[in-house]
Amino acid sequence: MPHYKHIIVKPIAGAIGADIENVDISKPLSDDELSEIRTAFLDHLVICIRDQKLKPKSQLAFARHFGKPMIYPFVKGLDEYPEITPVIKEKEHKINFGGLWHSDTAYEQTPPLGTMLYARELPPYGGDTEFSNMYLAYETLSDGMKALLENLTAVNISGKGRVQNTRAPMRGKAATSASEDSFIAEHPAVRTHPETGRKSLYVNLAHTSHFKGMTAEESAPILDYLFEHQVKPEFTCRVKWEVGTLTFWDNRCTQHNPLNDYHGFRREMHRVTLEGDKPV
Repeated sequence: MPHYKHIIVKPIAGAIGADIENVDISKPLSDDELSEIRTAFLDHLVICIRDQKLKPKSQLAFARHFGKPMIYPFVKGLDEYPEITPVIKEKEHKINFGGLWHSDTAYEQTPPLGTMLYARELPPYGGDTEFSNMYLAYETLSDGMKALLENLTAVNISGKGRVQNTRAPMRGKAATSASEDSFIAEHPAVRTHPETGRKSLYVNLAHTSHFKGMTAEESAPILDYLFEHQVKPEFTCRVKWEVGTLTFWDNRCTQHNPLNDYHGFRREMHRVTLEGDKPV
């Protein structure tokens, strides 16, 4: 385990996730502090930095230490800070944005490195987010399944019906003129992390439609098994939000699922997504 001199790192589950303490990310940080935060991010895949008082400008400034913020195509960003996507569920909404297990925008040719989500307004209860470790999802597969997947390319689309439904509350506020079903990308079913060198499972329920060279019907038995396997409880953690919590997850080796159990209450988060690279 790394030795941290500037921050305090407290794991929140055995498989994934850690709370980071003793840091104020609204202020300029030293190179050593930033290096330790990045180490914790790579080691724990999901880090929660709590009790922060961030304005859009300071959230973006912190994000830029780790990558280049990108524009999310289907929801308009803040007027002055278009790289920040407001993720809002109003009291009257029944559907929550992105409310199923997924890896962010796997339908992009270069999916994001990671995502930072900052809690601005929360319900009195509920609204937790589950995360799952895709390193473990891959490593616990049988040798036979690993060998099969090594040769498969997953086709990921932006227009799968279930995920389209979860965008309904935010529909009409698109950042671009792109159609919701216009994005298609092919990525290896097993990808290698560009920084850690570890392999992870890279298919997800929200976006993966089938394997290249197979029909959807032929792909379904394999994908259905993987979708269930990759979110086993022993691979997961559950983040309970507080106002002022910023959670930063590695989109290259995790999936997440925002829970929709707070009808009648408002929830507002500010999301910054960082540019990634082509999965290999």
